[in-house]
Amino acid sequence: MKLTKEELERYNRNILLTGIGEEGQLKLKNAKVFVIGAGGLGSSVLYYLAAAGVGNLGICDGDVVESSNLQRQILHNIRDINKNKAQSAYEKLYALNPNLNLKTFETRLNAENIIETIKNYDLIIEATDVFSAKFLINDACVLANKTLVRASALHFSGQIMSIKPKESACYACLFDAPPQHEMPTGATVGILGAVAGLFGCLEANEAIKIITGVGEPLFDKLLTCDVRSMDFRKIAIKRNKNCRVCGTKGIKKLDGDLYC
Repeated sequence: MKLTKEELERYNRNILLTGIGEEGQLKLKNAKVFVIGAGGLGSSVLYYLAAAGVGNLGICDGDVVESSNLQRQILHNIRDINKNKAQSAYEKLYALNPNLNLKTFETRLNAENIIETIKNYDLIIEATDVFSAKFLINDACVLANKTLVRASALHFSGQIMSIKPKESACYACLFDAPPQHEMPTGATVGILGAVAGLFGCLEANEAIKIITGVGEPLFDKLLTCDVRSMDFRKIAIKRNKNCRVCGTKGIKKLDGDLYC
């Protein structure tokens, strides 16, 4: 398979990059990426992956657009209020790049449906703001052997890591289990819209690196930033051989209480 004349022109700035070229652009075209969340993080993830020519994108979100989302969720606008976010995202991405294979999943994921939903995708991107969802997605990706890029953004700061199941540290190696107490959210402590955009862009960048083989993905590393000081920190983490999820005696099935 070769790139068409139109694709060579559209993706010219990618192709010029050392390490990508036409071969890397073909990898992007053939890639199958599933993005869970079309909100603050997901908006910039999806926009940049579509713009970069990732040929097969799954867009999953069971929520509808609300006016309070528009401060940071740049895929949506005032005409989209009360519309499902995955459908709203589809419309914007199709307008940007109609040559892609875009598929929407207007549903909430849970322990019963997530493995089946992600099975046809090679790379999963977690772009949610629900703590239980982060653990569910991590656990499902470990069980299904799917590479995962995940991020969080809240207040003025965010964090991001990439996970290669059974090879690098997973989310549970770092945080073990969902907290039993109520955690702060954007609705309770606020979030600067640009922080969500920044970490969504970083997730898109990680995905492109993993797909093309360019650079060093954030496996066994946690990258954090507080935008008030622009203090980026890259923290080395290790896979825990006793991890309840990816360890030698890790999970064999998903926790039925977790959901997106």
